[in-house]
Amino acid sequence: MANMQLPVLVNTQRVKEPRLDLYYPVVHGLKNIAVQRRINYAIQNLVKKMLSDQGYYSNPRTQVTASYEVKTNERGVLSLSLNNYAFAGGAHGMTIIKSLTFDVCTGRIYSLADLFKPGSDYQKVLSAIIEKQIKEREIPVINEFTGIKPDQDYYIADKVLVVYFQLYELTPYAYGFPEFPITMYQVEDIVDENGPLGRMIPAIGI
Repeated sequence: MANMQLPVLVNTQRVKEPRLDLYYPVVHGLKNIAVQRRINYAIQNLVKKMLSDQGYYSNPRTQVTASYEVKTNERGVLSLSLNNYAFAGGAHGMTIIKSLTFDVCTGRIYSLADLFKPGSDYQKVLSAIIEKQIKEREIPVINEFTGIKPDQDYYIADKVLVVYFQLYELTPYAYGFPEFPITMYQVEDIVDENGPLGRMIPAIGI
């Protein structure tokens, strides 16, 4: 059963070049080699896209330092974040964080919408929770918060859904990356039981 699946093996690969010091994850040891390749291909594609978005390939002055974090690795779910810092001159560099959440049995990548039951108004539910946190935590916002995007950045960690925003997307640069932890019980009624969040629900309290 997926819920009983052991953590997958994740190795760290390093790429060291004159303007680049990059660490990224490589999954190995899966019985299904096609799934393993699919997962690693998706990770490598995102690594390349982030480098491209930060101007590494187009601007010879751009220097990038990159790392990653495994957020969840249990019950057939692998959720991880890639963290890139790029500097091309000026007052400060720019960091971006992007995340991927996989089903390690199939290699499927889950978007935010995929975590919830079809037809559920997950955007409205999550936006209301986040808006409440903004007020309670007195988070300074650049503009009035009007809700999350359908494909808002997220990861799963410690059986919690964490929705986050890029620098300047919601708050001033100095605030960093605003993250909003959302516990399972807050969204349990709309969670897809067969999705990665659904698999975490039986683990609460364990």
